[in-house]
Amino acid sequence: MRTTTFFLLLAIGCGRPTTPPESAAEPAVTEPAETAPVAEPPDAAEASPANASAKPGINDNFLDPEMDVDKWVERFGAESREVVANQAAIVAAMNLQPGAAVADIGAGTGLYMKPFAEAVGAEGKVFAVDISPKFLEHLGAMASDAGYAQVQTIEAGERSSNLPEGSVDAVFICDTYHHFEYVEPTLASIRAALKPGGKLFVIDFVREEGSSEWILEHVRGGQDVFASEIEAAGFTGKQVLDVGLTENYMLAFTRGE
Repeated sequence: MRTTTFFLLLAIGCGRPTTPPESAAEPAVTEPAETAPVAEPPDAAEASPANASAKPGINDNFLDPEMDVDKWVERFGAESREVVANQAAIVAAMNLQPGAAVADIGAGTGLYMKPFAEAVGAEGKVFAVDISPKFLEHLGAMASDAGYAQVQTIEAGERSSNLPEGSVDAVFICDTYHHFEYVEPTLASIRAALKPGGKLFVIDFVREEGSSEWILEHVRGGQDVFASEIEAAGFTGKQVLDVGLTENYMLAFTRGE
């Protein structure tokens, strides 16, 4: 299905950013278990800020049926990217346990697929979530080639992660939060997908006076703006994690009751 959204990843290949200098869940797309209900976004007909696009067209590049995935693999995997160079520290900060379930929203080119799959082990689960059909094809093939049976791809919607309700212990959004086009319902779906006490980890670009022209134009808000949105969606206990980032930042939140 062709939708526009948040994310994603974009992350990064962490998911995936649309950053030319650097930071968004591929073959068959697997579906969530039939017994697991999917968190429903608010009614699209309701008149609320949730129905206003935060950044129209921000995901157009990744919805292009002719998108060159190899180009993005090379770009997102560049060692010059902080989320590549500091990957080990980032994963360690998440403290993922064997048997846990983690969702990479905006999984993009699969930059974090291997470390997540190895962290949770064969008994765990990795949901590689993305809005891009081309990235999902790539992610599915990547998981199959690596023998990662614990990896499941999910096609996100413009207003929902489409994760099953209560299905994950942690959600990771790497350089793709600014790709959430409809922020309120997307965050609502993420909160519903997290188990009680579950963790939300967000990496995005530092946006402040003196930031590059690309960041100022492409990334719609800074750390305080995004943190306020996340807290308003029912997340608490904000932490700023020191994982060696300077051009980016990493935040952690807990799903509130």
